[in-house]
Amino acid sequence: MGHTAGQMSNYTKLGGQVGLDSKTTNRYVGIFEQLYLIARVPVWAANHVNRVVKTPKLQFIDSGLLAATLGFTAQEAERDRTRFGALLETFVYNELLKFASSATRRYQLLYYRDVTGTEVDMVIESAAGDVVGVEVKSSATPRVKDFAGLKKFAALAGERFKLGVLFYDGDQTLPFGDRLWAVPISTLWS
Repeated sequence: MGHTAGQMSNYTKLGGQVGLDSKTTNRYVGIFEQLYLIARVPVWAANHVNRVVKTPKLQFIDSGLLAATLGFTAQEAERDRTRFGALLETFVYNELLKFASSATRRYQLLYYRDVTGTEVDMVIESAAGDVVGVEVKSSATPRVKDFAGLKKFAALAGERFKLGVLFYDGDQTLPFGDRLWAVPISTLWS
């Protein structure tokens, strides 16, 4: 289950890893949700009736528990930035979930993915329908190409798009175009 954190849910594939059918796996995922171990993150769409991709993402609720489950150490984070990136995405998701849960206004955490594979890690949608796109990168240097998904998402969301944030492993807040910013991950706790 830990290897699917932040990935689109595929109950047949997930269940196959432990010898369960997709229905049983789906029920177990429901139990894990009730225990607040994982969350199914729905897909954002400009028109909620016609979602481009309908498959929710599975997200662990505790990045520390996920790291322990995977046997992921600080030394491995230095060696394998890709796996570290998945854990970092889980961490950011959880920080935003805390914000959304304690905010006086209602916010929903979603993600965006289209049929071409363009993805935005998280979408924060207000009750009014305004959206903020969030990407997470484990690199210390943000690049223009890191904003491709946010730019496509901004165009699709139109006036509803308020901000695009790329959280990265650096120490400066940097502009990357109209309403697009690279922001240090450390701003989540400072």
